[in-house]
Amino acid sequence: MKYTYQYKAFLTTEQKLEFNFWLRVCRYWYNRQLGERFDWWERHRTPVNSCPLICHLPELRDRPSYYSQKKLLPGLKHSEIRVNWSGENLEFSRVPANTLQEVCKRVDKAFERFISGDKNNKRSGKPRFKSHARYRSFIVEGAGLSLHSCSVGGKFIYLKIPKIGLVKIRSHRHIPDGAILKQVQFINKNDGWFVNLKLDDPTVPNTPSEKIIPNWDNSMGMDAVLQWDHYLATSEGVKLPSVKYLRRNQAKLSKISRKKNERKRGSKARRKLAKREGRVHQQIARARKDFQYKTAHSLMRTGKKVFFHEKLNLKGLTRRNSPKPDKSGKYLPNGQSAKSGLNLSWADAAFGEFFLILGHIAEKAGAIVISKNPAYTSQVLSYRDQVIFTDCSIREYWDEIENLWVDRDINAAINIKRVGLDVFPTIKRRKGAIVVVGSTTDDTSKEVLRILRSV
Repeated sequence: MKYTYQYKAFLTTEQKLEFNFWLRVCRYWYNRQLGERFDWWERHRTPVNSCPLICHLPELRDRPSYYSQKKLLPGLKHSEIRVNWSGENLEFSRVPANTLQEVCKRVDKAFERFISGDKNNKRSGKPRFKSHARYRSFIVEGAGLSLHSCSVGGKFIYLKIPKIGLVKIRSHRHIPDGAILKQVQFINKNDGWFVNLKLDDPTVPNTPSEKIIPNWDNSMGMDAVLQWDHYLATSEGVKLPSVKYLRRNQAKLSKISRKKNERKRGSKARRKLAKREGRVHQQIARARKDFQYKTAHSLMRTGKKVFFHEKLNLKGLTRRNSPKPDKSGKYLPNGQSAKSGLNLSWADAAFGEFFLILGHIAEKAGAIVISKNPAYTSQVLSYRDQVIFTDCSIREYWDEIENLWVDRDINAAINIKRVGLDVFPTIKRRKGAIVVVGSTTDDTSKEVLRILRSV
């Protein structure tokens, strides 16, 4: 199994200068390849809806590809390349060949996703030319990479890099015995250099999802709450708390951003404030990721093997409301002011990132994470097919028949589990009303009532 560990790198002054030079070379090589592809695309593209009888045909040339652009590297290493706008001379021979070839892969993937899309036929936006702030990492792989013995006390690890030598990294996490180093990625962040070690561990087996058969005992349903101080509700009757790091630091961010925008562009004061703002964003992102990893590990400690979560359309949930023009051409209130706060809460929760992290941890633990369509799961009672929670303001329901308080979020988590186990009823809309067509609650009603009574 392959996974990645990230460590803090303690570089010497000479190593920092050399890595910064490698970044400039990689950034120039990336922008040059992207410019060649855009130039070919504009010169050889013809609109389908227009075809002039007389036109000038440019000199046709082959389409730039990963292999054709990679063949240019040996010729670029013979002499220094002068950058016209900065006047700097770049020496490609100082950078490892595998690092420059990885830049070719990065350009090829970005351009192909723009032209033809990924494996799901989803096209990405037009690739950007990278500036100093947008190109901050490079990859080193191949022969010459090796991990050396730890220091006294095991606090540091020494990593051997071609053309650099030994790089000192902080060992805050033990590297598993038997793991093979495949690739190294250096990232220049706001507070220093970090290194990602891509490891291949043959001792961790890849558990195929076909071998795990979900049932009521080994599975768990999860519902994204985003209500008050709750983050996640599980089908076991537990509500996990929310931390809201972005909300906590919003006043500090606004203060720094306001000061930064008052400074002149390109000034030293503006750069210092931009660095302060970046560090606050970095603290928020790290605190959120730490919370998500701890939450995912706490879910794994329950011993479940299958985790069902609702498939959220996060792009649609954070979309702006459509404008409402009136007859005179002016615009009516469309509720965007309240929707902006909700969008910020969805961004602060970062459920998409959390479910991705949960999937990675579950794979290492021999479990699987499956997303399910959450249609009507928050409205129907999980032990009796009856539509109760028709409004989002209804957070609890008192059932006089069972003498039971039913929590909306835990009820939704149980329903998501039922959807994953294919025991959720078939529901259709008829003349605007929700109608239950096929009921299957008899098989799970006893287990559901036991969970709700324990809450």
